[in-house]
Amino acid sequence: MALEWNELDARAVDAARVLAADAVEKVGNGHPGTAISVAPIAYLLYQKVMNVDPGDPQWLGRDKFVLSIGHSSLTQYTQLYLAGFGLELEDLAQFRTWGSLTPGHPELHHTKGVECTTGPLGAGVSNAVGFAMAARKERQLYDPTAIPGESVFDHFVYCICGDGDIQEGISSEASSLAATQELGNLVLFYDDNRISIEGDTQIALTEDVCARYEAYGWHVQSVDFTNGGTGYEEKVDELYAAIEAAKAVTDRPSFIKVTTVIGWPLPTMAGSEKVHGAKIGAEEVARLKERLGLDPAKSFDVAPEIVKHTRSNATARAAIARKTWDAKFAAWTASNPEGKALLDRVLAQGTPEALADAVPQFPAGKKSTRAASGEVLSAIADIVPELWGGSADLAGSNNTTMKGKPSFLPANRETKDWDAQANGRVLHFGIREHAMGGILNAINAGLTRCFGGTFLVFADYMRTPPRLAALSHIPSIFVWTHDSVGVGEDGPTHQPIEQIASLRVMPNLDVIRPADANETAEAWKIILSIHDHPTAIILTRQDVRTFDRSEGTGFAPVSEVAKGAYTLIEASAAPKVVLVATGSEVEVAVDAREKLEADGIPTRVVSAPCLEWYQAQPEEYKKALIPADAVRVSIEAGVTYGWAEIVGSDARRIGIDHYGASASAARLFEEYGITSDHVVAEAIEALQLR
Repeated sequence: MALEWNELDARAVDAARVLAADAVEKVGNGHPGTAISVAPIAYLLYQKVMNVDPGDPQWLGRDKFVLSIGHSSLTQYTQLYLAGFGLELEDLAQFRTWGSLTPGHPELHHTKGVECTTGPLGAGVSNAVGFAMAARKERQLYDPTAIPGESVFDHFVYCICGDGDIQEGISSEASSLAATQELGNLVLFYDDNRISIEGDTQIALTEDVCARYEAYGWHVQSVDFTNGGTGYEEKVDELYAAIEAAKAVTDRPSFIKVTTVIGWPLPTMAGSEKVHGAKIGAEEVARLKERLGLDPAKSFDVAPEIVKHTRSNATARAAIARKTWDAKFAAWTASNPEGKALLDRVLAQGTPEALADAVPQFPAGKKSTRAASGEVLSAIADIVPELWGGSADLAGSNNTTMKGKPSFLPANRETKDWDAQANGRVLHFGIREHAMGGILNAINAGLTRCFGGTFLVFADYMRTPPRLAALSHIPSIFVWTHDSVGVGEDGPTHQPIEQIASLRVMPNLDVIRPADANETAEAWKIILSIHDHPTAIILTRQDVRTFDRSEGTGFAPVSEVAKGAYTLIEASAAPKVVLVATGSEVEVAVDAREKLEADGIPTRVVSAPCLEWYQAQPEEYKKALIPADAVRVSIEAGVTYGWAEIVGSDARRIGIDHYGASASAARLFEEYGITSDHVVAEAIEALQLR
């Protein structure tokens, strides 16, 4: 199909350029250069390629656009304005200001048409890979008999990245996995302008990027707007042909390098790092407008015929796409009542009625919480078909494999250990924690729920994804195991000390550290009911006691977990001591209580699996649970930072404010005072000082 491109299209591209320059000039800061030079790429996608609906930005049949170069947010905002997604000139004029719809970087749920929050470089590439994986999974889940490419759930994912994205490790991680997954619905544009903040990228980026992507296994093309450095010609016809060729390749993701000059066609500053992250200056902006045949005295001025052309074109293309898709969707609905019922439940953010009964109840005994988590996932797999996930090469350690379920892989990737199927439930991220997190965020922004696991200490490798999920209100599920010095002989490199505390300070992230198998099961029930923010479940490597909660034992029902902190076992009288613990240290508190009670000291044990849920409880509940007139002792095998807010600054806080060592878990807990005897001694000393 030949590209239809006329004078109004060319003028619309120029309008996007000057709007980007005007917006940055007005606010006094921003990133105008890339938005000016990649305007033809973005315009081509929004006006000639992508199936999107400005009147219904959340249309299920839409293609998805990811701006990995999130600092160039005006690249997307100008196209959302021209296509009629809800942004107007006044919104562009309020760029990067309080309360505007045009923040400095694109934000999910803030601006209509934005699919994910980008800005940390490389993150958008991982999101794009996740969206592409999600599309394939959604087709297999909801429409498994459809011919690939013909389902209402099939769509393309388009992403624009730059030199900064290419240099970040997360993009390499995600791109490698995209090739393994054979994501033929993914097209990545690389804006090869060879400029970053420090100037020419030859000081830091010298490899052949196309060769790198060919080595990954991508379909690779190049379009050179610079004619090898001899001139400048924005070859939109050639670029359009490259996109069509990419769409025809169904067994590999596609990479299109577009060689540009940053800021072109600025008269004197094009190609300079000075136009990357600062306003251009009134004189240069005026000369740009003159060069494009526009009035240099006017700002945020777009000819009515341009807006009429772009919005009518976008609306007309959407109507055509919707007509075809709506007919397919109606046919799918009629022939797939079970799939439609599942889709309706997922869209309504509901959980299956049978979930509560499917979650196992564990008998008293010993079991690591990682093992319990794995059993829960296997038990609920058939009840929650939209749930899938895996680990960063740690399936057996994280216990993230649903028993008997195949892997989400192309058939030719099957091994003797893993059954590969298109509708698989088990994800293999490889040793790519950072990319795993970004992929999870994209998947969880769609029509399924996905979890990803690694060791807790390596949460540091993937710090940005949970933060972006929290910022974006995405219900990603992070499974982090091997949660303390209980890791043992692996030593301090693998023993998390500060990680739990550092995650708790992240706004809008629930950090859950269950005490035993049944708290773990209850936590999963709660996690699956949460749809507006991410959760992290922190699990033990070592076995811990599973408390007998049957009637008459004195232990509270596991339903109390939802409060975040609760009385696990009550004192024999008004408590003189309250022991507050999480995870594997709860059994230490229970043993200490027994000794204190034997000495006639009424002692309450509070299990605190999630401090975020606890902090949301009424003040009356919190004051009654951890009364100020009792001696309070917190117990957690990590840094004591943050516990003063829970138990009070005058309380005893038992933890580990230093790195661990290579030894058995039992020896380490003994050496570092995470024992019932130490807890008893601290409590008695505190009582004596009163």
